[in-house]
Amino acid sequence: MSSERNRMRIGDLARETGVHRRLLRYYEEQGLLRPVRLVNGYREYTGTDIATVRHIRAMLAAGLPTAVIARVLHCVHDDGELMVSSGCPAFVEDLRRERARIAETIAQLRSSQGMLDAILDAALRQAAHGPRESVP
Repeated sequence: MSSERNRMRIGDLARETGVHRRLLRYYEEQGLLRPVRLVNGYREYTGTDIATVRHIRAMLAAGLPTAVIARVLHCVHDDGELMVSSGCPAFVEDLRRERARIAETIAQLRSSQGMLDAILDAALRQAAHGPRESVP
């Protein structure tokens, strides 16, 4: 593939990845994408940016915040599937920390769900038995 054909503008990258232009600009603001800026101000991307956007999307889907992704994105590459460079030991620690954060959030949500279930059960029992008369 010629280098000329490999170059694309933001609209091309959006079409190739299915990610809206505004989101691609946000990734750039967060330091996740680093397109070349042409003299006219246009952003110019390459084929490697397609893979980068896919990696970003995969890590976002895994629950990683963009700040963590910015620290570890250079560790990720793919050979048909997501791979992690062996030269990134901090990556594993970041993943463990984020996994623990997500596990804590899940535990809190399960607790909230349990409380809501108890309230809902009580409300349904009361509705099934009709309103209770108040005793003076």
